[in-house]
Amino acid sequence: MGHRRIDRETAERHYAEHAGKPFYEPLLEFITRSPSVVMVLDGPADAGDDVFAVVRTLMGATNPAKAAPGTIRGDYGISPTENLVHGSDSESSAEREIALFFGAVAASNSKADR
Repeated sequence: MGHRRIDRETAERHYAEHAGKPFYEPLLEFITRSPSVVMVLDGPADAGDDVFAVVRTLMGATNPAKAAPGTIRGDYGISPTENLVHGSDSESSAEREIALFFGAVAASNSKADR
């Protein structure tokens, strides 16, 4: 877990798949404007992709107006374009994002722990 300000270059790499979309620039402005808490969550090895589903359910729908009460976005979110929380959707995304925010050593350690 870490507390840091995400720089523009890291934000651009993180959200590269959204480049060119209307919300891309506001998304970059939001994620770089104030400090973020970044962390790696891990679940039991036998849970497989269910780990991602559990965390994403806990986060709630991207649009806070549609997120269920009791979820992070449902209880604390205000705007779908200023996303309160992000979670990887697959192991390959998680590996890329862990390396991006914590470096290659952390990504290889995380993979070895599984």
